[in-house]
Amino acid sequence: MEFKHIPVMLNEVINGLNIKENGIYVDATIGGAGHSIEIAKRLKNGKLIGIDQDIDAIDKSSKTLDEYKEKVLLVHRNYSEIKTVLTELGISKVDGILVDLGVSSHQLDTAQRGFSYNLDAPLDMRMDTTRDFSAWNVVNEYSLDELTNIFYKYGEEKWAKRIAEFIVQERKNKSIDTTLELVSIIKKAIPKKVRQSGHHPAKKVFQAIRIEVNNELEVLENTIEDMVDALNEGGRLAIITFHSLEDRLVKDKFRELNTDCICPKDLPVCVCNHVKKIEIITKKPILPSDDEIVENPRSHSAKLRIAERI
Repeated sequence: MEFKHIPVMLNEVINGLNIKENGIYVDATIGGAGHSIEIAKRLKNGKLIGIDQDIDAIDKSSKTLDEYKEKVLLVHRNYSEIKTVLTELGISKVDGILVDLGVSSHQLDTAQRGFSYNLDAPLDMRMDTTRDFSAWNVVNEYSLDELTNIFYKYGEEKWAKRIAEFIVQERKNKSIDTTLELVSIIKKAIPKKVRQSGHHPAKKVFQAIRIEVNNELEVLENTIEDMVDALNEGGRLAIITFHSLEDRLVKDKFRELNTDCICPKDLPVCVCNHVKKIEIITKKPILPSDDEIVENPRSHSAKLRIAERI
């Protein structure tokens, strides 16, 4: 299947990055290169560095950006390694960084990747398919308490403990190997009246497992400051999130980096030596337009936040 990811809030991202024709830009989650190709078009003597942990994304973006290949460097790594990647490329600072945290249409629609609760496939959900740890390990090896915790923490699932109990009970008979086997168990665990209202009953659990498998929130939290430190003065960091946990994390980290002192208020003297690093460009997150949501329903939960290095 073709690697496809419709770029979310494309114009808003391009405008927000404030692209200079001779600047250096990083698309830290290049995906299908939907945002990147628009960045590349605006570069004269500048450079675009595309990073992705999904090798399919690197292969696809290489083809998409072939016309601009003299301006583009592609790296198969997790964006958490951005400092190392830039050092290896001999680049000290860049003028803009984009992070799009969405799961690509390719990943969702390619059954064997195991991201979708609508398609039958082996339990996988790895963004980086070279890693050994997958959704199968979470579902079949985590304890009742561990499962309950991640369903509640990462999925904000009200029925977390009950779903975990049903999974643990089911795997006493046999391992749970496929996405639709897991969906069936989740449906049994959630009361019928609840199941029939709102979103798909497996949505929150699948989100939680995906976050756990790919260590998504910890990677994001630990890398935002690294990305800010990699920016030139006036350089911008744009982050697109797709659920409240990500957005809250970005919002809080931006606020922290926008503050000089983060000591408790009852301390008479600052001891943290914390220095303000950014100005927040988006006081409130930018949301997709109604027209975009109609054209690309998967954009409906997206939020864009932008900060500028000072």
